[in-house]
Amino acid sequence: MRLRAWAELLRVSALFTVPGDALAGAASAGVRPNRGTALAVGASLCLYEAGMALNDWADRDEDAVERPHRPIPSGRITPKAALTAAGALTATGLFLASRAGRPTLALSTALAATVWAYDLRLKHTAAGPAAMGAARALDVLMGATATLSTSRRTGGTPPAGSAAGRSRTPSVVVPRDSAVSAPRGAATGDGWGSASAAGRGRTPTPLDTLASRLAGSAGWAGGPTEVYASRRAGPSAGPPGLPAWLARSGVPRGALLAAGLLGVHTLAVTTVSRREVYGGSVGAPVAALAVTGVLAGVVGRPRDPGVGAVVAGGLAAVYAGTAGRAFLHAALNPSPQLTQRAVGGGIRAMIPFQAALAARGGAPGIGLAVMGLVPLARKLAKRVSVT
Repeated sequence: MRLRAWAELLRVSALFTVPGDALAGAASAGVRPNRGTALAVGASLCLYEAGMALNDWADRDEDAVERPHRPIPSGRITPKAALTAAGALTATGLFLASRAGRPTLALSTALAATVWAYDLRLKHTAAGPAAMGAARALDVLMGATATLSTSRRTGGTPPAGSAAGRSRTPSVVVPRDSAVSAPRGAATGDGWGSASAAGRGRTPTPLDTLASRLAGSAGWAGGPTEVYASRRAGPSAGPPGLPAWLARSGVPRGALLAAGLLGVHTLAVTTVSRREVYGGSVGAPVAALAVTGVLAGVVGRPRDPGVGAVVAGGLAAVYAGTAGRAFLHAALNPSPQLTQRAVGGGIRAMIPFQAALAARGGAPGIGLAVMGLVPLARKLAKRVSVT
């Protein structure tokens, strides 16, 4: 019974919506998963669960009236234990992120601050949905940056225009299952090379092994890769329109769109969730339904044709069906029950959306691997609600 109480408090069935953030970020940045990706996934899981524990701690008085069955108001978990868990999970998440480099630690700190600010202050304000959208976007960027930073430290190519990068031609490793003729970053030199740990005489760590297996399951390991050399860039070269502070932070430009799209979806779902107790809102699910259609259209139509585009289109359709059907039902009948189901549908739809983003980034294998989490999430959701 105690384990079940903690499972309910932490919404463990929703955990399956987290790993896809880092994987989608890495794919959108044009870098295959590595040790940094595994660290980012671990940090994301800890910070996500910290937010869940802190959420119920902050809402304990409100839940005593509206949700007396929740673990804290029902007495199965004490407020002190929930707050302690939130603090410990946050510290663990920041530690894991720090192992992937300073840029990743900076993003994880911003993510943790956003989560705590939302739970303690912003949740019941107009800024609440935007804060949750920002948190999910930061999670994607954290995964991309951790992957890129690790690739850089283990033999990747420095960025064009940097002191080291001006002395050599940067290259980008493209997954073998990608059908694009060259990565978008190749023209401006904002991509990175990739090298294995074993080839450099370093004993692989368990995280290296985990990342290698993950990449292998998606078709990124065990075969040749295609390396495209970009044109040599001068000191002024760099991604157009990218703020200088963001460029210096190590955030890959390619992941910004993926982060923004997933952030918008999260904003829409959070807006609907504000009425899940009492229902009665037609506008929120209608708006979320419209947003779902737009997002599915964007992510399902990559600029580069090929296998990735086909897979992205199929996954985008799955996303649209999962979220759209739930939002439509809530719009037609905005009862508390259907509104709560709409929120659950929006949360579950994050997995196919992350998968579609990975396929859109040129990694259809990773996208299909992310979709493998759906049956597990569905099975566990029958025991523990995602909301």
